[in-house]
Amino acid sequence: MRIAVILGSTRPGRRSEGVARWVVNVANARTDASFDLIDLKEVNLPMLDEPVPAIVGEYAHAHTREWAALIAPYDGFVFVTPEYNHSFPAVLKNALDYLYAEWNDKAAGFVSLGGNGGLRAVEQLRLVLAELKVATVRTQVVFGRDDLQGEPQQPEELNAMLDELVAWAFALRSVRAVAA
Repeated sequence: MRIAVILGSTRPGRRSEGVARWVVNVANARTDASFDLIDLKEVNLPMLDEPVPAIVGEYAHAHTREWAALIAPYDGFVFVTPEYNHSFPAVLKNALDYLYAEWNDKAAGFVSLGGNGGLRAVEQLRLVLAELKVATVRTQVVFGRDDLQGEPQQPEELNAMLDELVAWAFALRSVRAVAA
């Protein structure tokens, strides 16, 4: 079972980077899945430039094919996202919009941060992921403005979310097998 922890911000001085690294460190103590960090700052996709919609599955650009090859093998995702203006960052929306089938029938969980714990960012993200046929788990980890003075201290909440995520990711493997 492979889960990608996707860091959904590229902003200089982003607090979400430390949170994402904490998620990977806590998660990799588990034995039911492996967890890899995907930092959208390192992926560095340009603004969406594919000539046809992703649902068609015909990728004209090498950067899209590389992004698809990176995402396709994963069974699920943890999105680490801050909240910007009542939503999630544009760089994350852009990364999601590049692909379609590579997201389908997989599971996702959330770790969010912001003035209100990033809750509104996750609300918006759930809507987008539903269109991409991603099953999202209910439990999420939230960090408010004052929660990140040093190392995050919520491993119980994180592991509760990861328990749900891994269970759903495992169950959805059979759905993907039928669709293949």
